[in-house]
Amino acid sequence: MRISLRRRLLPFFAVSAAAALALSACAAPGSTEEGGGEVVWGVDGSLLASGHMDPQTSQLDISAAVQRAVLDSLVFQKPDGSFAPWLATEWTVSDDSTEYTFTLRDDVTFHDGEPFDAAAVKANFDRIIDPETESAQAASMLGGEFYAGTDVVDEHTVTVRFSRPYAPFLQAASTAQLGFYSPKVLADSAGELKVGGPGITVGTGPFELTEYTPEQEIVYTANADYEWAPEGTEKPGFETLRVEILPEPSVRAGVVSSGEADLVGQIPPNLVSTLGDDVTVEAVEEPGLPYSLYLNEKHGVFADEKVRQAFSRAIDIDASVEEIFFGEYPRAWSILGPTTPGYDASLEGSWPMDRELANALLDEAGWTQRGADGIRIKDGQRLSARWIAWTPIPDDRAALANAIQSDLKEVGFEITREELEPGAYNEQYGPKTFDLTDWSFSGVDADLLRNHLHSEGFQNASQVTDPAVDELLEKGVATIDADARADVYAELQEWNAEHVAIVPLYVPSAITAVGERISGLQFDFYGRPLFFGVTVE
Repeated sequence: MRISLRRRLLPFFAVSAAAALALSACAAPGSTEEGGGEVVWGVDGSLLASGHMDPQTSQLDISAAVQRAVLDSLVFQKPDGSFAPWLATEWTVSDDSTEYTFTLRDDVTFHDGEPFDAAAVKANFDRIIDPETESAQAASMLGGEFYAGTDVVDEHTVTVRFSRPYAPFLQAASTAQLGFYSPKVLADSAGELKVGGPGITVGTGPFELTEYTPEQEIVYTANADYEWAPEGTEKPGFETLRVEILPEPSVRAGVVSSGEADLVGQIPPNLVSTLGDDVTVEAVEEPGLPYSLYLNEKHGVFADEKVRQAFSRAIDIDASVEEIFFGEYPRAWSILGPTTPGYDASLEGSWPMDRELANALLDEAGWTQRGADGIRIKDGQRLSARWIAWTPIPDDRAALANAIQSDLKEVGFEITREELEPGAYNEQYGPKTFDLTDWSFSGVDADLLRNHLHSEGFQNASQVTDPAVDELLEKGVATIDADARADVYAELQEWNAEHVAIVPLYVPSAITAVGERISGLQFDFYGRPLFFGVTVE
């Protein structure tokens, strides 16, 4: 067995500089001719059919990953963190970063024949920001309340304006979330984009979505007219990209090992060693907010900072992460991952497990009595917190949750866990009737913390309402100088380490298993496959 495990840590300095500016369903891969052939890609797309086919409205990474084949962007972020022309040939940024003017290519058409022009850029950006679209992540990446509009200067020149300096925009403009749909689709079928499908998911990309069977597969066919790959890349060298929806990790591992798929994503660490001959495993450490627990300080026992601090120090994160994830995922020390610009390395090792301290903090908070089962009691109330979790839940995260519950029980802290289907989860998440919840959130720019810690952040599950934190987050998004931005985000990370609104647990990697027929495969900063220049043997 030859398994080449290559962990890729994207260079912090490069990204920081950029921030300144089902088994039987799988068809065996076909034989190829020059520029022909089929690539089969297995993914866990189990939630795509639940209204997540539109990256402009979905917050799921898988939506952006698969629809990158269809949706091009204004600019392309290169491996060194700099930006290259894509649908825009050049751009200028005002001195205060409130206006970004793009000169667009004049030879680009959508799959339905509609021209790509300044009006198309405006139609897409205005659609994202429209409250009726119900976009959260993409709208935030477009500046949210700072977005002041898109002006059509002429047919192939467009200016995107912000009401205040917005430093992260170029990075946001390189993502699929801010990619472009045909104006005809936006005018006639925008309400169907969440469901997606042929004739609906229409972009300018190197592939056209030609077949879609929900919960089974998506078929993308090469765009014969595609001649506008990002500068420094080439269009894909194969005819068909077949995305197989395979929720079970063991099935994904099986199909790449058997050769029924050319590559598969979202491989859990425990299956890496089971992969077959001539499989290369690429692990890209994800930037953004690590897999974390969000403590709701406006509900229940976590209103007390000492209880939150005790919670974080009672968990043996190091041992659990090392054992459960086979050393593949590092333990997280901060609310930004190490490959994210602005990461504060000074926090590493600063809050190890300390049960003696945890017990002392809980005593200070008044939880001094214990029930017959060892759970602490105060004023007749048990020290108990309810954890809601979105299903499906991977086995490794379930094991981590069990370990956390066991660790906390050692200090008399009861954690009850409810595994909820998406609809039931949202019923509780919306009004924030829970004590804690969990997720990771990928993103190349530290501005993603604005979503999670600002008093008006759309993912502020901890319900933080601190004017000083709001001020820092607003300063970070408006600061152009990279070093000054890093100082702002370091202060935010240090605030959380003391305040404990979020408890980071581990830094996930995007683990992709690649068969021997694939050549030229590269990955973006999120660890998602890029098919530009890829050929199959």
